Amino acid sequence: MEENEVYVYLFTGFLESGKTSLVQGTLQEPNFMGDDRGLLICCEEGVIEYDMDFLKSIHIDVVTVEEEEELTPAYLQELDEQYQPDRVFIEFNGMWSVDAFRKMDLPKDWLMVQILTTINAGTFQSYMNNMGGILVQHFRDADAVIINRCDEDTPMASYRRLIKANNPRAQIIYEKKDGSISNGLDEALPYDLQADIVEIAEEDYGIWYMDASEFPGKYKDKTFRFQAVVYHPEDFPPEWIVPGRFAMTCCVDDITFIGFKCHCKSGGEFKSRDWVDITVKAKMDYTPEYQPKGLVLEAVSIEKIQRSDNGLVYFT
Repeated sequence: MEENEVYVYLFTGFLESGKTSLVQGTLQEPNFMGDDRGLLICCEEGVIEYDMDFLKSIHIDVVTVEEEEELTPAYLQELDEQYQPDRVFIEFNGMWSVDAFRKMDLPKDWLMVQILTTINAGTFQSYMNNMGGILVQHFRDADAVIINRCDEDTPMASYRRLIKANNPRAQIIYEKKDGSISNGLDEALPYDLQADIVEIAEEDYGIWYMDASEFPGKYKDKTFRFQAVVYHPEDFPPEWIVPGRFAMTCCVDDITFIGFKCHCKSGGEFKSRDWVDITVKAKMDYTPEYQPKGLVLEAVSIEKIQRSDNGLVYFT
């Protein structure tokens, strides 16, 4: 820690998602606090209560913020001057705007070093269906997302795709009901990667895109066939296109175009929004869009087709 820097840890997630337990578990890590003074800002009263005697023993002061309007830059500055913390832990309210807080000016020496989001596996899909815009705010910028209370019926791969679609860099941790950890990567893919030409079905494009984005190495030198919408980025030469799909990452207001850069000799013959049936070979290569390398496609064959629907992709 640099001199005078105050490290800030933000814990987000809906009520009863396990935020308090995660905060307490973090603070109980041996030597985590050392001789530092801490400030815990509680913006929500959960089912689990903090062990105040323990917090006092490791030099952590606790303040409660009951209304979102109270959490202002001026108030945070007052807390900084009053408690002079070395570390600040914020248990955020599940119904408050995380986006608004992230845009807020923190005291000058405060540095946001980690955002951790907790999700209750049992309520995740319901919340995504009914309050997706609010929930996505909680994990859109998170460094780690902890999905707890998982069991054998938890669709871990589906949840992973939903989160990665909104936050590709997030580390995702699955915690079972007994406290053990699962990697959540055991789900079989719905296409045969050993086929000479891997057919990507309409309903599997989102799965293919997310898995290839996260694990490009296993897609290297494979050949794929799928239907896609052509996109011509303005700064690309005519022979470079992006065959992809429009995807709903959260709700109707969060539709984005997803696809991989593709070299296509006849690319200039196609306009943006044209539908095509395309066969491509994938390779790992450097382009300015990838740091340092990423999956790049080479068109083997491409044919314009007629489609009138939007072909919207989902990540479930």
